[in-house]
Amino acid sequence: MSEIRVPALRIKQGPKRQLFSLAIEGKQITEIASISRIKRGNENLIGYQRPEVQNHIREIQRYIESDNPMIPNPVIIAFDHRVRFEPFGDAEDSIGHLVIPCDDAEDFVKPGFIVDGQQRTAALREAEINSFVMPVSAFIANNDAEQREQFMLVNSTKPLPKTLLHELAPHTEGRLPSDLQARKFPSLLTQRLNFGEGPLNGKIKTATNPSGVIADNSIIKMIDSSLREGALHHFRDAQTGMGDETKMVTLLNNFWGAVKQVFKDEWELPPRRSRLLHGVGVIALGSLMDEIYETHKGYTDGWDDIPTIELFADELRAIYPLCCWSRGTWNFGLDLDGMKIERKWNDLQNLSKDIALVTDYLVNAYRKA
Repeated sequence: MSEIRVPALRIKQGPKRQLFSLAIEGKQITEIASISRIKRGNENLIGYQRPEVQNHIREIQRYIESDNPMIPNPVIIAFDHRVRFEPFGDAEDSIGHLVIPCDDAEDFVKPGFIVDGQQRTAALREAEINSFVMPVSAFIANNDAEQREQFMLVNSTKPLPKTLLHELAPHTEGRLPSDLQARKFPSLLTQRLNFGEGPLNGKIKTATNPSGVIADNSIIKMIDSSLREGALHHFRDAQTGMGDETKMVTLLNNFWGAVKQVFKDEWELPPRRSRLLHGVGVIALGSLMDEIYETHKGYTDGWDDIPTIELFADELRAIYPLCCWSRGTWNFGLDLDGMKIERKWNDLQNLSKDIALVTDYLVNAYRKA
């Protein structure tokens, strides 16, 4: 049986605990540590790890294969008593080698279990790279129960709030997970609306502006949709996915300035008392902004790519009488069976079907007007 000798730092915690900090080639981790997947056997719980999440693994793999990756948080491994620490000097020395048994034999039981870092380890295993050294924190466990206890403690921490991730995303340089990467530019525009001059200044709720009343996710979705195929798409750089920020922010401020002007009473109400600045209203009105832009693009006198507040306001007045943001009942017409579709204003929720209902109604009403 062969052994791997890895330089390690021994850290003593309390009277009996010892932790080891080391660095090891990422692809080598699976040679010395396995994943103890949770299952049941003879009415007993065996293992503790959840199954690998393939999408998450592919995200990490793409990041590792990118130009300048860095993974500072260590993989945590629980070793059994076959692993030993050999200090460089006397027995109390904190610096030495962690000696780990390793064997290619099929019946060899690996001495380590991965307590935290299952997806990172799998991504490193699959990544098309020659070398990627990973930090590892290790301890020698007495039994499976101790491994399971550490797994629960490590994974019981509360995940970061989405609002914080959205706010941080535009200020990163490396490759992010796909969902956050796609939101980097919409999040940047959202911050410019929220912290710059304009009608939405201070109204969007974020990690650094908790007093805002509009959910940042609603604004981000509205902007993202417009960037893909709406008004903002005309100012977008197809190569980078970004574009002319100044024109985009001006267009958005002009439109929402018009919303503030036309729906001035509802503008001052929080989402629980009005659906104007609720997810339903924000996303539906964003689609209406795109429709107004396309309607006037190319044949409006004095057109300079950016509709004015006055132009947007004139168009919004056409659908003003049909809106029931804070009182009354929406009349959405007839369904396929000829039955009336009516919804009380506060029955509308931030759900795809309700958003689609209001969006289609406003856009079709605007086209008729």
